[in-house]
Amino acid sequence: MPQPQTLSHALNLARGVLAPHSDTAAIDAQTLLAHLTGRSRAWVLAHPEALLDESQTVRLHQALQRLARGEPLPYVLGQWEFFGRSFVVTPAVLIPRPETELLVEAALDWLRAHPGSRRVVDVGTGSGCIAVSLAAEVDEVQIVAIDQSAAALEVARRNAQRHGVTRRLRWIQADLLAPFAGPWDVVCANLPYIPSAQLARLPVARFEPRLALDGGPDGLHLVRRLLRQARVQIASPGALFLEIGAGQGPLAAQTARRLFPEAYVEVRPDLAGHPRLLCLFLT
Repeated sequence: MPQPQTLSHALNLARGVLAPHSDTAAIDAQTLLAHLTGRSRAWVLAHPEALLDESQTVRLHQALQRLARGEPLPYVLGQWEFFGRSFVVTPAVLIPRPETELLVEAALDWLRAHPGSRRVVDVGTGSGCIAVSLAAEVDEVQIVAIDQSAAALEVARRNAQRHGVTRRLRWIQADLLAPFAGPWDVVCANLPYIPSAQLARLPVARFEPRLALDGGPDGLHLVRRLLRQARVQIASPGALFLEIGAGQGPLAAQTARRLFPEAYVEVRPDLAGHPRLLCLFLT
């Protein structure tokens, strides 16, 4: 049985294990210890002399074994923060990332500016972080959340229950918008957008589901398909928000303008300045 240790020692140990795999090893170590102790990161930092009990020490060493193999911290914790809320995550879903919060913010801005437009579809919902965040922020919204993966939809259902928005959401296992006729006031999607040939070289592909990552030869295969389907399903006024890869802005915007010549199309940058969000507005 591992001996109990202080938080200071545990933080140093965790940081050392995480450093080869994470650019934010210190913060990740704090997050891990906060999770294990049921305290905040601030409390962990303020009490370096506090001792982990035996159960916490055992769980720490189990977590460090997984992290040493490169397993992402969110999968080890079984949850991750997104848009101010904690979401269940498993290897069946993509880990929610800060870049996707830009999509949620844009969709919320549009919905608040159009109070009579409440029909939303989230395509490729994964953990449900987009759909659940929108439902939690806009009381009267009605959202259909779509994914090809039954396992992902089960995680999304758990997150809807966790945040008390089950009644505003409907879950459908489907291939993009194929089974539907619309109309939708808002279409949201964080589809796979990594070019297939790049996946083998990326650490993300070791643990996260390929179905949520592989965007075809140039990364835009599913984006094109969704844009073609959405062409006849978006209401007017209406909006479409698609997360894209950092180098895909010009081509994604060109495709959107060709399919929606009457729409206003723009690509917004993320906090790092990389093109990240394709926005399309119909008036």
